[in-house]
Amino acid sequence: QVRLVESGGGLVQAGGSLRLSCAAPHTITSTFWGFDMAWYRQGQGNQRELVAVIRGDGSTNYVDSVKGRFTISRDNSRKAIYLRMNSLPPEDTGLYYCHIENRGDWGQGTQVTVSS
Repeated sequence: QVRLVESGGGLVQAGGSLRLSCAAPHTITSTFWGFDMAWYRQGQGNQRELVAVIRGDGSTNYVDSVKGRFTISRDNSRKAIYLRMNSLPPEDTGLYYCHIENRGDWGQGTQVTVSS
């Protein structure tokens, strides 16, 4: 397994925006373009939940609570995915993880904290 690297988390006021990034290491081959990639999050005391997925063909799905506010995207040339998060409420606070669905690789997570 490889370790993905997330970044972009931070502290933001309710209603604000953040953009998360996830980069795959160079050990990931050029087949990155075919991977289904996802963002998960885990709030305090909660189970890790799937937030958004982007497949190799570019199709996307979102958990209902973030539809219309979050946008997942990918840049295969950079072996990276992104999560644009708008109109953040405190309920979106949590540790956000990047995941390669086809392989099971995870990152270390990036903390998002939304203050009320």
